[in-house]
Amino acid sequence: MTATSPKSDTQTKRSGACWSPLNNIKVFVFCHGLLQLSQLLLTGYLRSTISTIEKRFGVSSQTTGILSSFNEIGNTVLIVFVSYFGSRVHRPRFIGLGAMVVCTAGFIMCLPHFIMGQYEYDKSTTSISSNNTDTCQPGLYGLSDSDDQCVNNMGKQNSDILWILFVGQFLLGIGGVPIQPFGISYIDDYASKRNSPLYIGILFAVTVMGPGVAFILGSAVLRFYVDIDKIPAGDVTLTPSDPRWIGAWWLGFIVAASIVAVAAVPYFFFPREMPKEEAASESAEESKPALMDAFKSNPEPNQAISLGQFIKVFPKVLLRTLKNPIFILVVLAQANLSAMVCGLATFMAKFLERQFTLTASMANLMLGSVNVPGAMLGIVLGGVIMKRYRLSLRQCGAVCVFGLLCCVLVAVPLLFLGCSTQQFASPYADPHMSVGLWHNVSQCSSKCGCSSTAFNPICGSDGVEYISPCYAGCETVNFNPQGNKVMNYTRCLCISPEGSGGTATPGTCGTGCYHLFMPFMFLSCLAGIIASTSQTPSFMIILRSVNPAEKSLAIGIHFMLLRILAWLPGPVMFGSMIDSTCILWGKKCGSKAACQYYNNNLLRLRYIGLQILFEVGALILFIAVYFVLRRQEKAQLEAEDSPEAHKLNEKKASVKI
Repeated sequence: MTATSPKSDTQTKRSGACWSPLNNIKVFVFCHGLLQLSQLLLTGYLRSTISTIEKRFGVSSQTTGILSSFNEIGNTVLIVFVSYFGSRVHRPRFIGLGAMVVCTAGFIMCLPHFIMGQYEYDKSTTSISSNNTDTCQPGLYGLSDSDDQCVNNMGKQNSDILWILFVGQFLLGIGGVPIQPFGISYIDDYASKRNSPLYIGILFAVTVMGPGVAFILGSAVLRFYVDIDKIPAGDVTLTPSDPRWIGAWWLGFIVAASIVAVAAVPYFFFPREMPKEEAASESAEESKPALMDAFKSNPEPNQAISLGQFIKVFPKVLLRTLKNPIFILVVLAQANLSAMVCGLATFMAKFLERQFTLTASMANLMLGSVNVPGAMLGIVLGGVIMKRYRLSLRQCGAVCVFGLLCCVLVAVPLLFLGCSTQQFASPYADPHMSVGLWHNVSQCSSKCGCSSTAFNPICGSDGVEYISPCYAGCETVNFNPQGNKVMNYTRCLCISPEGSGGTATPGTCGTGCYHLFMPFMFLSCLAGIIASTSQTPSFMIILRSVNPAEKSLAIGIHFMLLRILAWLPGPVMFGSMIDSTCILWGKKCGSKAACQYYNNNLLRLRYIGLQILFEVGALILFIAVYFVLRRQEKAQLEAEDSPEAHKLNEKKASVKI
């Protein structure tokens, strides 16, 4: 019979029954991938509805950028402390509790829809029986904002309930604190050293699927009208291609939060510890040094560390971790990449809408089915390369350098693939930004009594887009008797001021360069695949370059720095940059609302250019990582070849004999 060591018995007791399927690290990897997918489905869903939320609440991209990054505040404050206690608590249960907080946040974020009244789009003719009209009506001069929907919606202004979304985002960040750090450290503790990179690579890849599914979910729900639960579908006269269309943004939060609740259940049944995936003689206790050993202040490996002790020693450990040059360089490089991802995840759908005249549903569908799976493929490829060739840390650095260099080369042509601003006419456009402005229509529409808040775009027979039939001077509207919808507008004085007036059709004229959309998506997807190959190698550099006893803390500091340097300022930075290219701001109740027209060329150069700038920054930092690793590897080889090292090896060999 084979004797069982006391440590093995202790490990078995702590791990629970060995026959349990939840006592297997592979099952944990599967469940954790599912949870992170559902968590990021909920987190990423907000980004898939950014342009819709801007129109529904009448806010700028900077405001939605702040909203997008608001969940990082609670996460940043708590993540280091939670990560530090990672090996001292029941990690699976803490993950489950965090998931339930995430679920609650998701349901909170759909509340504004049920509190607000019905969506009232700007004054426009929608049917024969409609009392509202946006045609030219001589005799009505200078309609004020009080004549619009401000009076009807008084007391229910959008800004008054926008704070509910901020509260939901804050709770979403708090709930997500233990999920990724605890999951990664748990897997790295109990997976074999050879399989750990592959598991983490798979985990990152499945995690990337979360935003991808979120964009697809956004594409599906935005096809439904926002008030589909309040009014019959037959009464909806707008179509998804109408610039005033707002989809059912709230519905996705309910779906995603429900999925998170289901994915959280298994974590309340996973053991606190489980057997190491390697040889049976190697226990998790033997492979995991005690936290206090890292501080050299407590010789007892199993003695618990109190909060007071943690506060006392935390600055020393934090300083020691930050003084690690490899750790800092890799974190800064990943911060650059994370900032780039912020721009893609938060505003890429809106960018595609504006550049190629896509609906919000189509833009989300393309991101979810093309770009995000491409990034997932790149992450898996990086993990497979690491396992197949058993890369050293220096070789991991080389993979990161090569991937970022190729990514920059592929991304540069994106600066030139896009559309110019369509020609449009408005009396309120910024003259310094209005490269697409055709002419000012103040004179020809001065007697029409047009509302300053009207936004009902029509495409004139002269190829110019007018912000409303009134500002085109259109006096007559023709309906389709069967569909009860607008067919066209006639007698438009601004379109043909010298004749009997031109005609116009409802809707936007579009940018007219849809043929560039597929080349843009191909290069964008290819750049994402190449850049993502550096994700797993760079993360393994961090795990292997820090003290094993401080692994949980290093992961916590890593995510904290990414949030402070990238995820917090990133969306705000990109949102402010997008706002800087706005030509025409909408108006609502006397205040500035969402942007209606952008300088497309300037938008493309700044949006893509900022992403390339972050990629170049990451490339430079990874080059520095490679040279530092090469120097350390060379110094280690020289130390191993020294006479002192040979004598030490001979002494160890004689002791074994």
